[in-house]
Amino acid sequence: MINNKLHLNQYSLDNLKNKNTLCLIDGEHYPPVIKSALKELESREIQIDSLFMLGGTEKISGLNKILGEDYHLILHANQNIINKFENTLQERKIEAVLDLSDEPVVDYRNRFRLASCSIKYSLPYFGGDFTFQPPERKPVLKKPSLSIIGTGKRIGKTALGVTISRILQNKGIKPTIVCMGRGGPPEPEVVPADQMEIDTNTLFKVAEQGQHAASDYWEDALFSGTKTIGCHRCGGGMTGNPVYSNVIKGAQKANELEGDFVIMEGSGPTFPPVSTDKNITLIGANQPLWKIFDYFGIYRIMVADLIIITLSEPPMAEKKKLNQIEQKLSELKPDTKKLFTVFRPAPRGNISGKKVFVATAASNNTQNLMVNYLQNNYDCQLQGYTNNLSDRQKLSRDLENGLKNSDVLLTEIKAASIDMAAKKAKEMGVEVTFLHNEPKIIKGQQSELKKAILSIYNNIK
Repeated sequence: MINNKLHLNQYSLDNLKNKNTLCLIDGEHYPPVIKSALKELESREIQIDSLFMLGGTEKISGLNKILGEDYHLILHANQNIINKFENTLQERKIEAVLDLSDEPVVDYRNRFRLASCSIKYSLPYFGGDFTFQPPERKPVLKKPSLSIIGTGKRIGKTALGVTISRILQNKGIKPTIVCMGRGGPPEPEVVPADQMEIDTNTLFKVAEQGQHAASDYWEDALFSGTKTIGCHRCGGGMTGNPVYSNVIKGAQKANELEGDFVIMEGSGPTFPPVSTDKNITLIGANQPLWKIFDYFGIYRIMVADLIIITLSEPPMAEKKKLNQIEQKLSELKPDTKKLFTVFRPAPRGNISGKKVFVATAASNNTQNLMVNYLQNNYDCQLQGYTNNLSDRQKLSRDLENGLKNSDVLLTEIKAASIDMAAKKAKEMGVEVTFLHNEPKIIKGQQSELKKAILSIYNNIK
């Protein structure tokens, strides 16, 4: 039978059925109309727990009398509306949120904030023509764990994973890193880097077998020296859920391996579909502010137990922008530790006194910073630079010109770094050395990063 009053789609109706539901309302709607809608929802077996008043006064007259008699009405008065909403979700046994509000009380930005808050507590958020589901995070792991999640791609999740692993190992803790990439293996693959030597020839063999030798799990294994597990994923939803992955299987493998701790690395803005004890959120200061603080960027901030802002220097981000980021983060997460960092190149091998050609996947903005740092700190002579590891056509041209008079190819492990850049260097008799991007604190002492990571570990124990 066609329902000529209720326009929620069938998926929403099915998933709201018998759920203890918090309804968001506003004073721009005439209270009898809201009541009529609520009664229609109840006729479809949707259980209305309470009503949360978002604001608006045009038609609010008689609200308490008309709605308060039958429903628990929550008013936020002069409180911060997001804080009040979050408190409500914590205090009441809510199973779903249904948005019955509209413009001008709730605009697109505030709706995403409300949805982010709802999803933070693993509650689906429904509206007239949308549904936002929390990302799947299965309770698979049997060891203490943390996730590294991000607000985008190429902001340093792998570099941070290596650094966290090193910090833990220096304290006698044995971590396993589980990676998920768009080029990961068909079945979760364990690299026992604590029991084997990984070098260029190792990665060549991986590439010859048709695998992605520059995948994150090989980079983690090479630079951290700990066990890594490579997984793959396809697609990424707005709240961070992959469409397809073998990550749960990879996490199950981590349970079986020797080790004390598991680090789950996200991929781009996509979450590992596995629940962890803590979350570290990475923000690239080079990203537009809207990408960090609007849509579901704000959700990634809300779930953070530690926030690390990377690329925090000109020309990626000017001082004014860094101040804006700091202010917004302080408003959103006043009690969460925030660390502003930059990356500095750290060659794995000796490049002192050598002619070096550098290959990266970084933006053009980082070239001068990287070149100057290498020349000033490693006593080497820079012959050239390419940031085209992700563009094979341009990379081929750059390598042909840049390797001619070089002793060493210094390359990140990204994109075409192994099967193309390192292979070309080998053909030309040029030594290959790999490059790690090491995070450095810019506001405070370098030791703060170590303290923050160990604090998270100790709080989990």
